[in-house]
Amino acid sequence: MDTVSTAKAHGGTQGVYRHASTATGTDMTFSVFVPDHAPGAVLPVVWYLSGLTCTHANVTDKGEYRRACAEHGLIFVAPDTSPRGDDVPDEDTWDFGKGAGFYVDATQAPWATHFRMWTYVTEELPALLAAHFPVDMARQSIMGHSMGGHGALTVALRHPDCFRAVSAFAPIVAPAQVPWGRALDRYLGDDLAAKRRHDAVALIEDGARVKELLVDQGDADPFLQEQLRPELLAEACAAAEIDLTLRMQPGYDHSYHFVSTFMADHLAWHAARLHA
Repeated sequence: MDTVSTAKAHGGTQGVYRHASTATGTDMTFSVFVPDHAPGAVLPVVWYLSGLTCTHANVTDKGEYRRACAEHGLIFVAPDTSPRGDDVPDEDTWDFGKGAGFYVDATQAPWATHFRMWTYVTEELPALLAAHFPVDMARQSIMGHSMGGHGALTVALRHPDCFRAVSAFAPIVAPAQVPWGRALDRYLGDDLAAKRRHDAVALIEDGARVKELLVDQGDADPFLQEQLRPELLAEACAAAEIDLTLRMQPGYDHSYHFVSTFMADHLAWHAARLHA
């Protein structure tokens, strides 16, 4: 693992790191904020999965999470959204290919070789983090935005024993029912069961459970009606008796202006569960 950069922030260290990933077969970059802590102490960790077109840098630069993480003693980890490099296949569109890994392990050519983001974020990167940072892997939570909200929900629903909390900003909740879900068709082919394992609403319908969810959604989000459809998650959670707090935020859009506004709320919510 190589250190790309470090900087002091709110008494802690904001770092950016690069390593050769065996999951993706490429170099991968991620950021980690570690608040000031006593020598030998281990801290709970919050994973943040970013959305379409993003890298680790979007939330690192715009997410305004460091003050809250320092206050609550939380390590904050932000991976990239897809493999990168000249040998990685891509398409001339912003919602598929590089920057749009959808947190799945692709099975279809030409994507299957490198687009293994599920294994990367659920296995490889956690092991790397545990080896190099003062993390308490018994106290993990996960959150995300848009495509990353989709990733956070599906990861938590499939690994409920690993994550004490899960929240999302404007998540894609039901890819099978919205146009962005066509990416799963491209990555996973005709395997309906595989696609249901990467669809939060379908997972809940099929019996996956978490205790509670926190979701913020702007009512001025241009993707609300066609792509995000939080009402589908509300209906699934109600049927499954999952405690969903869905906050429709008047006037907010899909941007990091929205995410950063409610980031501290989410981190306080996570901290209460990670420190319990």
